[in-house]
Amino acid sequence: MGTTTPPRTLAEALRARGDESLAGLLRARPDLLNPVPNDITQLATRAGTRASVVRALEHLDRFALQTAEALAVAQDPAPYDTLLSLLTGDGLDDGEQRDDVGAAVTAALPGALATLREQALVWGEDERLRLVRTARELLAPSPQHPSPTGLGPTVAEATAGMSPGRLQEILVAAGLPATHDPVSAVAALSALFTDRTRMAELLDTAPVEALSVLDRLVWGPPYGEVTPNPTPPVKWLRDRGLLLPVSTRTVVLPREAALHLRAGRAHRVPEPVPPVVAAAAERDPQAVDRAAAGQAFTALSTVEELLKLWNGGGPAILRAGGLSVRELKRVAAALEVTEPVAAFWVELAYAAGLLATDGESDERYAPTPAYDEWLDLSAQDRWTHLATAWLPATRVPGLVGGQDAKGRALSALGPELDRSAAPEVRRRVLALFAQLPPGTAPDPETLLRRLRWERPLRGSSPAGEGTDLRSRLALWTLNEAELLGITGRGALSSQARALLAEGEDAAGALLAPLLPEPLDHVLLQADLTAVAPGPLERPLAETLSVLADVESKGGATVYRFTPGSVRRALDAGQAAADLHAFLAAHSRTPVPQPLSYLIDDVARRHGHLRIGAASAYVRCDDEAVLNEILADRRSTGLRLRRLAPTVLASQADPGSLLEALREMGYAPAAESAEGDVLITRAGARRTPPRTPPTPVPEGPPTPDDTLLGAAVRAIRAGDTAATVVRKEQPEGATGARASGSLPRTTSAETLATVQAAAMTGTAVWIGYVNAEGAASQRVIAPVRVEGGFVTAYDHTADEVRTFALHRITGVAELAEDGT
Repeated sequence: MGTTTPPRTLAEALRARGDESLAGLLRARPDLLNPVPNDITQLATRAGTRASVVRALEHLDRFALQTAEALAVAQDPAPYDTLLSLLTGDGLDDGEQRDDVGAAVTAALPGALATLREQALVWGEDERLRLVRTARELLAPSPQHPSPTGLGPTVAEATAGMSPGRLQEILVAAGLPATHDPVSAVAALSALFTDRTRMAELLDTAPVEALSVLDRLVWGPPYGEVTPNPTPPVKWLRDRGLLLPVSTRTVVLPREAALHLRAGRAHRVPEPVPPVVAAAAERDPQAVDRAAAGQAFTALSTVEELLKLWNGGGPAILRAGGLSVRELKRVAAALEVTEPVAAFWVELAYAAGLLATDGESDERYAPTPAYDEWLDLSAQDRWTHLATAWLPATRVPGLVGGQDAKGRALSALGPELDRSAAPEVRRRVLALFAQLPPGTAPDPETLLRRLRWERPLRGSSPAGEGTDLRSRLALWTLNEAELLGITGRGALSSQARALLAEGEDAAGALLAPLLPEPLDHVLLQADLTAVAPGPLERPLAETLSVLADVESKGGATVYRFTPGSVRRALDAGQAAADLHAFLAAHSRTPVPQPLSYLIDDVARRHGHLRIGAASAYVRCDDEAVLNEILADRRSTGLRLRRLAPTVLASQADPGSLLEALREMGYAPAAESAEGDVLITRAGARRTPPRTPPTPVPEGPPTPDDTLLGAAVRAIRAGDTAATVVRKEQPEGATGARASGSLPRTTSAETLATVQAAAMTGTAVWIGYVNAEGAASQRVIAPVRVEGGFVTAYDHTADEVRTFALHRITGVAELAEDGT
């Protein structure tokens, strides 16, 4: 007990760790917690499964992965010095200066090994480093899966199955003494390839063309094809074992020979230090904040305009789900943006819970009740709501317009847009932004290089999406952050830094002073336009949007009054006097006479015609107007006929008749069955209450400290029960048992033993069968024995429990040193 013996298995290595170290493993690899392992042995077994190891390897940075790859091609176990040599080289590479790289590798290797040990990918002392078997299988070279290092199999692996006669021929050609023992022959050939001096002498006799062949294979892939009659240089290499046959047409450069040619390096370029994110431009931080705030305000206006566009009910959903290409084009045209940008705004509104499907039989998209609540928030709170919905979203608008793995088009709001890596990439990109000084815009290329170094194995993507999804996600993040106002002029804004570091309140406090104050007035022009020199207060904006059409946007919004827009206001229940009063109250300039005339003229004719259902009819007190309509050739398709001097009937529905007469230049009004004029306000269609889409998790969530502490205690307790030392029973005694089986004692022996343990305060080992019939082994410290039950502290569960005596199969005392 006074000496520390090296661990023989991964389980023993984990068992020797402290609680903090075990918690670090579970934090780094949360998939090991589902469910909580029963003991250390089960934890080690789970940590070595293929799926878990692959997930752990994907979260390694470039140098930690290079360290694992070097261990995969080294002997098992490998000393620390051998690993270091594989990463730095043997220093004999023809005078090449690699001192800086070697020093950086030497400094970084302990940290990389610590990472691999923490994640249970490497175990053992520095003199006997072992890579877990599954990781070795994944990273070691094979014809089906070439090593990431570009190295091939060892001489022993490549010559397995080769005839002794062929091995002797290779030894003789290489200048080695022949032997009939295949093991000795392989060892002699391996020793030759690993001897720097003898290997250099052998290569000095090689033809120049043979050296060229080796140069093409040395950094991988190490496999090459040969013809039945190879060229003399290839034959020279094959005869001396520098190229060993894999099949009748394939040869491979053995690992030992490749390492000699590489000067002992497993990688062409070790990367112990992460690439530096370079600055592309230095900007005034205040200018960055103002630019980001301006874009944030534009984002709010764009989302509001989008949902206002679908306020009365949006487009129908495709049968396969999502928005059609035609509808996306309409949204892009209405918002005056490109289709990819329109897809981003649509997806953002959906992620924020402001947009959803209505659930009707003719299912359509529409704003949710949360949209009305969002409109009531202050501008800064509306922005933080959008930003906090964007950060964790797994739906990727940048994929819209592409194809899935089956060649089907990916549509906005449709399925198959979730990518679980998106939130992590977004946060990592913004974290790299935040590491730069305020006002600094990073160079995108160096940013991508840094991301590839941090997660080199995370670049794979589904079929049809290219080879580096992580880089594409990063580029989309740069664009989306600028659109949303997270960044301004390419640099991270102060409000975004506060959002990432302190939360929504801090971000809103910084953003509020930078947003323009809403105005309560417009400037009416003589050309039937109104200019809003800034954002308008919501009641004013809503009324003006009904009374006039938006002609242009920008720093100032221009509204144009037309007969159609005035009629729209009258249809909404406004009277001419109301419109005059509204304009006079909210204009800083006098109401132009042409605008007053326009309102009075449209109001005078508004409702002169009445539309109802016959299927539809037209009613007018002026017979001349009806005669004019009947005489107009444009009314032919309406199939009108006179029912009375003041009434025309039509087979068209009332809505179509209403629109057709308006297109002919009339100003009809709809009426109810009682003859009252119908007031048609802009309908506000809302979906039932909807929750925002739940992001698709990339894996198990990172456990909190409370869960980690409980899990470690449970694993320790289970391990205590599984590994505790029990007293040896005399041979033939009732309690004797086979190794691994439950103890067996009589009822009297069980009762006596637990009573004695309760009086002395010692722990015992029991076998127990619960009510479901599941058997388990437990270490308990009895506290009280009465009424056929034992109340005891259960070390396995780390809590006090009650056990029925009749369910205890047997009991055994613990050895004096096995507590």
